[in-house]
Amino acid sequence: MALVQRREYILLLAGDIIVFVASLWATLALRYLSFPSKELFMRHLVPFSILFVGWVVVFFVAGLYGRHTRLFRSRLAANILYTQIVNVFLAALFFFLIPAFGLAPKTILALYLLVSFVLIFLWRVVMFPRLPRSPKLKGVLIASGRDAVALQEEIRNDTHATFSFEYVVDTSQAPTHEIIQKVCRVAEEDDVTFLVVDFSDAAVSAALPIIYDAAFKKRSFALIEAAELYEELFERVPLSFIDYEWVLSNVTASRVYDVLKRFIDIAGATVLGLISLIFYPFIALAIKLDDGGPIFIRQRRVGRFQRAVAIVKFRSMSGNDDGDYGEAGKTLLSVTRVGKWLRVSRLDELPQLWNVFKGDLSLVGPRPELPALANLYNARIPYYNARHLIAPGLMGWAQLKHDRHPHHGTDISETKEKLSYDLYYLEHRSLLLDLFILVQTVRLVLTAKGS
Repeated sequence: MALVQRREYILLLAGDIIVFVASLWATLALRYLSFPSKELFMRHLVPFSILFVGWVVVFFVAGLYGRHTRLFRSRLAANILYTQIVNVFLAALFFFLIPAFGLAPKTILALYLLVSFVLIFLWRVVMFPRLPRSPKLKGVLIASGRDAVALQEEIRNDTHATFSFEYVVDTSQAPTHEIIQKVCRVAEEDDVTFLVVDFSDAAVSAALPIIYDAAFKKRSFALIEAAELYEELFERVPLSFIDYEWVLSNVTASRVYDVLKRFIDIAGATVLGLISLIFYPFIALAIKLDDGGPIFIRQRRVGRFQRAVAIVKFRSMSGNDDGDYGEAGKTLLSVTRVGKWLRVSRLDELPQLWNVFKGDLSLVGPRPELPALANLYNARIPYYNARHLIAPGLMGWAQLKHDRHPHHGTDISETKEKLSYDLYYLEHRSLLLDLFILVQTVRLVLTAKGS
């Protein structure tokens, strides 16, 4: 049973394409102040159809086909506007570079930006949320802990959710017999069709025979792992639902993936490294003019299998941070004026391409941590060292999804959340996910959100 359905993504894609076409028709009508003839419309539709494909890719890169969370919807209008500006710019470049279509539609593109923004906004913000939806599936959540509460609240507050929890049983508060009573109720009520349970919970294990019998009394019944549902909703691993067995089962990846990833690392580091040499003199001059300090810093970081690696970066702080922060939990160093710009643009990390080429780092992987901090987190956070089972990277899933990770300081709570994203990458790592992380990181850097 698929609780997180993909139907809305297909609807969004189909609706976007219809809006693209409708916006073109409306733009031509505005441009010529009359309904466009079939010949005029088709003359523009042929080249624009090629653009539509590229525009859908831009929408994907911009995250417009991600889950419609509350935060996502709050930023939707701005995202649509920025994305359509990019799309119109690409269209102008397209018609300039390919004059074979005989079109130079400057006025049309300007009008199209306005028309398409309005129509896409109406489609995604006004129409899409009001589309008729299937009745919500009803189920029971049997779990405990912070992650279970987060799962419950997310479903309760998400109006787009395709299911709801009719009952919630906190296994840390409810005795085993109450859990069994809830399971029996599932067997009796036809409108309750699934159980979401934490299989690592001892109380749930005791009720499994009852759950097994209940499965034979339902016309429609599903038993769903709480951790898997949590991952699909939040795109991170719930730390309270995992154990050593989970970690060990996700250690290995396919040999083909490892070989291809290493090949891509070498090729990418070589090409990007050679191109980046153009920027070195200008960065070095800016650092020297700023405060006269050293251009590069060399730091020890924790690599794969907890082996120490030495990385080189352009200096962005007043000194070299070693991660030993004492009781204050925060570095006494400060970010320089040039360093702030280097961090936002990620240019301070260019020398690390040499580490990627050598194999110390990968292009994509968990953020390499300072040894002092890694030792602290290993002692305070369960399964923290699992992130060291794969090579650290210049960019990663946690860097994309978790923008509150502590920089040059200690923060146990935020590091736990960051770890949940690192473990998600450990479980789901693939070339497709690596490509997605690469593209999204480029987008963040271009929009000045990198740091």
